[in-house]
Amino acid sequence: MKFIQEISIDPLFAARDLIIASEKKGGRVHVTGIGKPGHVAVYIASLLSSTGTPAYFLDGTEAVHGSSGQVRAGDVVVSISNSGETEELKKTIQTLKNNGAKIISVTGGESSWLSQNSDCFLFAGVEKEGDSLNKPPRASILAELLILQSLSVLLQEEKGLTNQEYVKWHPGGALGKSILEQQIGGIRNEA
Repeated sequence: MKFIQEISIDPLFAARDLIIASEKKGGRVHVTGIGKPGHVAVYIASLLSSTGTPAYFLDGTEAVHGSSGQVRAGDVVVSISNSGETEELKKTIQTLKNNGAKIISVTGGESSWLSQNSDCFLFAGVEKEGDSLNKPPRASILAELLILQSLSVLLQEEKGLTNQEYVKWHPGGALGKSILEQQIGGIRNEA
């Protein structure tokens, strides 16, 4: 897969640094997209929040109908679009930029409107979607997820997330249970 071979770590570090710098000044992270990338945005906002970077989903179509009010000057918006040319998202990004937000784009369109109107560009392009139509977003969604998962790991590592912090945000399910059991087992072993 050409995409895997073309992943560059430098833009990921730049995106991480942009988010960290914003947070140090009281800024927040928002994640947006239209269509299937919008579903990726919901997941990534949740993942970031559970791993030490509070993030909020911003509906890409609702932003130009008042929801952009959740974004303040200095906040970072991660914008996901395979083509980088989605009309509704262009309006959203322009509104957010006009209001002082910093934009990280995740797109397969290296010379797209979105990549050109971003403070930081993360490439997530694929040659083929993986089916006979080559239209429904399949491989491009995986590329977006891979890039954003990588960014989440860089943020998590930069912040030094520990099991004790993680379990505060994720006490439920098998993940939370396993950490809590390790903590209780560790306390018993120390006694």
